[in-house]
Amino acid sequence: MTKIARSPDYSDFDMDFTRHPTTNDVVIKTGEDAIKRSIRNLVFTNFYDRPFRSYIGSNARKMLFENTTPLTANFLRDAIYEVIGNYEPRVLVNHVGISVSPDRNGYDTVISFIILNRNQPVTINLFLERIR
Repeated sequence: MTKIARSPDYSDFDMDFTRHPTTNDVVIKTGEDAIKRSIRNLVFTNFYDRPFRSYIGSNARKMLFENTTPLTANFLRDAIYEVIGNYEPRVLVNHVGISVSPDRNGYDTVISFIILNRNQPVTINLFLERIR
């Protein structure tokens, strides 16, 4: 009988706090979805947003109030690489692509990464824009 090697399945609770229909507990996100949500949260977190962990964040929202220029896009790219590299040990970032969208006052962002112990790349598309 052959053994099947299983990779660890990562899990986090759903930040939308949706209720499971049978157990009435918070729904759990697993695998790719859990890691995508974690990366999205890291990118959208500013410094000092998390109590007692003020050093975690990318400060991307602060940079969105600057002029939409390619220079600001480079700063955003560096901040995203840094925050994912420092605080998401489950992934290895391949590419962060940012294109300026001056008509919509934001940045189209594509983050491509590989989950450890898996071979297929995963991609997240985010649009970074000012809220106020």
